[in-house]
Amino acid sequence: SFYQTLFTQEYFQIPVVTRAYTTACVLTTAAVQLEVITPFQLYFNPDLIIRRYQIWRVITSFLFFGSLGFSFVFNIIFLYRYCRMLEEGSFRGRTADFVFMFLFGGIVMSLFGLFANIFFLGQAFIIMLVYVWSRRHPLIRMNFFGLLSFQAPFLPWVLMGFSLLLGNSIIVDLLGISVGHMYYFLEDVFPNLPGGRKLLMTPELLRMMFDQPEDPDYRPLPQQDEGLQDDEQQN
Repeated sequence: SFYQTLFTQEYFQIPVVTRAYTTACVLTTAAVQLEVITPFQLYFNPDLIIRRYQIWRVITSFLFFGSLGFSFVFNIIFLYRYCRMLEEGSFRGRTADFVFMFLFGGIVMSLFGLFANIFFLGQAFIIMLVYVWSRRHPLIRMNFFGLLSFQAPFLPWVLMGFSLLLGNSIIVDLLGISVGHMYYFLEDVFPNLPGGRKLLMTPELLRMMFDQPEDPDYRPLPQQDEGLQDDEQQN
């Protein structure tokens, strides 16, 4: 049908990393809702990963945001928007570098997860993506649902405050901000300091796998959000 074709076209217009991660998150939540799997099979458990070789938990702990509801929708919207804006913005034509950022974030968060009692790391991962995007667009003014107006770099902190208001633990948000800052510092700040150099080197294997010639029909997403709109664009 016409709508099916339109949806398929739109779906495949989404850049590859954003499409893969968002789809995996939606399918994981759907599988839990349909009781094909349970959250107990997905959560981050170092003991089961190391002793029982349940390696999949390293990945699935990033894919589940809780049962269908406001929190899930909120997380998926933020994941889709900011992941896509990063992939089509500062990572455009650099898919391998973007995948490497995912690996860096995932590995560092998993290491933190060994010591902190965090069962699901997906929300922290979204905050990391938002943090990196916000630091790379410092002049964009955000409007948080018409209530607050602020510069983009404050966005992760506003989200943490919102999370606190909803009664959630802010440990996950702080983890996302910390790892986001680590990546931003190592990638964007340290190489430009006197005596600094680039420490995060994308492996050649990732470049061979992911860096393809750009599609001439590619349509990037505008660098803004519907719930969080920019009052003035970056110069």
